[in-house]
Amino acid sequence: MKELSKYPFELRPLTAEEGGGYLISFPDFNECIADGETIEETISEGQQVLADVIATLESKGLPVPKAGSYGAYSGKFVQRIPKSLHARLQSRARIEGVSINTLATTYIAEGLTRKAA
Repeated sequence: MKELSKYPFELRPLTAEEGGGYLISFPDFNECIADGETIEETISEGQQVLADVIATLESKGLPVPKAGSYGAYSGKFVQRIPKSLHARLQSRARIEGVSINTLATTYIAEGLTRKAA
């Protein structure tokens, strides 16, 4: 069995509408989540769910993601945007001297960082 503590996890509080408490998820495993009333309970429940998921994968002879691999994420997604926004992004990328992909990645990262703060 893989060492569970090596797998990164994300922990967030649940709103009152979501039932309160906390939610834990594991980026290496799509939809491997658990919840609990306290942070400690949530982490404990999450570790048990993770152990169960890994045991199931192993028993079926399926590959178990490596810790930190972020599972099946390829790093690629397609987003359709209005032509006017595409033109603005392309113009800004030209001014910055970077590709439109680099510019979009930078804007997404900045937005996520601001949201997390």
